[in-house]
Amino acid sequence: MSEQHPKDDTTHFGYQTIEADKKQAMVADVFHSVASKYDLMNDLMSFGVHRLWKRFTIDMSGVRPGNSVLDLAGGTGDLTKKFSRIVGPSGRVVLADINSSMLNVGRDRLTDQGYVGNIEYVQANAECLPFDDNSFDVITIAFGLRNVTDKDAALRSMTRVLKPGGRLLVLEFSKPTNPLMSKAYDLYSFSALPVMGKLVAGDSDSYQYLAESIRMHPDQETLKGMMEEAGLVRCSYHNMTSGVVALHRGIKP
Repeated sequence: MSEQHPKDDTTHFGYQTIEADKKQAMVADVFHSVASKYDLMNDLMSFGVHRLWKRFTIDMSGVRPGNSVLDLAGGTGDLTKKFSRIVGPSGRVVLADINSSMLNVGRDRLTDQGYVGNIEYVQANAECLPFDDNSFDVITIAFGLRNVTDKDAALRSMTRVLKPGGRLLVLEFSKPTNPLMSKAYDLYSFSALPVMGKLVAGDSDSYQYLAESIRMHPDQETLKGMMEEAGLVRCSYHNMTSGVVALHRGIKP
């Protein structure tokens, strides 16, 4: 299942239906706008819980010293920073993001904190990754897949650059499993987030888009099926915070 529709070549930008070839630029505008306040907004929006979600992702990745890791849509570098410490001087971490503003914020932040030596920074489109086949032991994409125009193409591209036995981990907002949580989450997302975005980042429209993009993202079972279609095996997912977020994991055979 893909977000693109071959007959009319349209896709979703939040709740809007737009021409597929315009989505990338529209998403880029969102992240150019929010890049400088991205980390602060993440802490405020999730009450800091995003750090626990990311820690669980690292734990589930099985990353070891000497591994090669791709942190896709890595933004400001939360996962890259932790992976850099784990893989050590014999490993490498590639922080890749399609958005130059996010990539610059991440590079400046990690360099200022002394993370140099085993980290590379690459501006890359998830749908056509500029890496050789069988390059990475682990790929993570955290809160980025829902912004990709053709998710199926991106999953195929990630599978291609994984080494046999390599692991893909997709951390993303998903469908809450509890009806009460779902109602509370909707109210929070569509009432509080745009207001918070306006007050903190000076941009309510971008956070309205983020709330809508979460609702348009495939649910847990659908995404699991998409990963299997891309060629991954032993695909599974783990719900966190009552399914507000899910971590999907698949292995390249």
